Amino acid sequence: MYELGDIVEMKKPHACQTNSWEIIRMGMDIKIRCENCRHIVMMPRRDFEKKLKKVIRKKDEAEK
Repeated sequence: MYELGDIVEMKKPHACQTNSWEIIRMGMDIKIRCENCRHIVMMPRRDFEKKLKKVIRKKDEAEK
């Protein structure tokens, strides 16, 4: 699954043509930040789970 700090890939790329996002807030809503242009998007958890393609990198791997 996914957790705070993970890098995820969504089904559709962002307008800047990058498709990697960092999860920066979790709760009823999930806030993600584009890794390229740093744009922040907030969406309900249900929408996020529909649009999520895969987890690219877990937070643990990024810290090593």
